Amino acid sequence: MNIALHLDSTYLKTAEQEGISLDETKQNVISLIEEAIINNFKLVMIRPKYVSLAKKLIQDAHSDVLVGTVIGFHEGLTSIETKLMEAQKAIDDDVDELDYVVNYQAFKNGQINLVKAEVFKGTKIALENNKVAKWIIETAALTTDEIIGITQLIRDTIVENFGKEKAENVFVKSSTGFYKTEDNKPNGATFETMKIIVENAKPLQSKAAGGVRNYEDAIKMVEMGVIRIGTSSAKKIVDGQTAEEY
Repeated sequence: MNIALHLDSTYLKTAEQEGISLDETKQNVISLIEEAIINNFKLVMIRPKYVSLAKKLIQDAHSDVLVGTVIGFHEGLTSIETKLMEAQKAIDDDVDELDYVVNYQAFKNGQINLVKAEVFKGTKIALENNKVAKWIIETAALTTDEIIGITQLIRDTIVENFGKEKAENVFVKSSTGFYKTEDNKPNGATFETMKIIVENAKPLQSKAAGGVRNYEDAIKMVEMGVIRIGTSSAKKIVDGQTAEEY
């Protein structure tokens, strides 16, 4: 298995979060992109402001690496209108994939129609522009029943409105990697949660983000039905090492 083709190599920390300058942050993004080109990773996942830069570097290198960005990141609480504006800007910058943070707090509060509406509208703008849409549900903030419920809601909304033939272009994704958990509990993908997502998302695709730190775990994820793995340690994974961070 060529695990590189399943990896979304990710750099989403801001300069403030890293405690570095904006120029240093930009250089980190450039390094990530160059690494992805050399190793033929599936995609680079970066903040919206770097999409145009990434597309140029990849095109200049005649590479097939895709460019993805995050929408409504990282809490998912912004309005549908704001998310659609962010998505349109990224589309205008020629992004390939849009990773939306679903408003999981609204789901937990029983605002089901709001969640359905943003999943429908966010997916619609992606598919109409030949982009992939991924919906981040933030599993660490949800109970098992809530993970099942929101995954099925996303699945049903897509299938009912766009048909099964579009399912390969829509993912349910586990995590942002930024959610703060109590007692250092996992805030990303675990085998248990990904099994739940894979089983309840079908025919939609599944993406594991956060928590996959070595080659063996990455292979196991793919073998259980996960199509993409979001990681800030893609190079270590393909090199057979274990990353200290997600």
